[in-house]
Amino acid sequence: MEEMAGQTVLVIEDDPKIVQLLRMYLERDGYRVHAAGDGVSGLEAFERTRPHAVILDLMLPRMDGKEVCRRLRASSEVPILMLTARVDEVDKLLGLSLGADDYVTKPFSPREVAARIRTILRRVDRGPAARVLRRGDLVLDRDRHQVTVGGAVVHLTKVEFRLLQALLEGPERVYTRDALLNRIYAHHEAAVVDRAIDVHVGKLREKLGDDPMHPRFIATVRGVGYKLL
Repeated sequence: MEEMAGQTVLVIEDDPKIVQLLRMYLERDGYRVHAAGDGVSGLEAFERTRPHAVILDLMLPRMDGKEVCRRLRASSEVPILMLTARVDEVDKLLGLSLGADDYVTKPFSPREVAARIRTILRRVDRGPAARVLRRGDLVLDRDRHQVTVGGAVVHLTKVEFRLLQALLEGPERVYTRDALLNRIYAHHEAAVVDRAIDVHVGKLREKLGDDPMHPRFIATVRGVGYKLL
């Protein structure tokens, strides 16, 4: 497929048969495929290849998929498709506590995985327009590190900027507090509690002129976290 030409997918999976099957279907779609058989090698391969998307198994030797996902999210917005054999992990993935973009449970159809990757990458425009995120009259320009509402510049801290960027990148997505912390802090376990997100969201709303009782941009999802309207 011409639109996929030159795009790279990294498969982090310890089952060689699954890797071989995914490689066959992905290469058939025109992707270049790299593979790693454990979490540590997967992170090294990511730094070396800088793929357009990652297919990541949840259960991996040396470092599990959860930790790999957290580390990738600390430094990258690369789309991540998680593979899991455990149905009870699905709720966690849907809650986005890991920061994955999508998931597939095993056993799966390799054709479905390839289709999911196509869908994810179509959502991620890697051209110049991808550097500008919009929602109504709210505009975030990554290159200028600038946010405007109705054309007026809004001055945000780095944390507030990252928080808003995360919400804008997943406009239909409900983010847990922990998921947002994973997106804006590289390491937060010891120093940051998840209620800190409430403070950041409050300040962000104030700067955007967003009334929490009648929000235009950021809605609270009780018992879960936040989403962009």
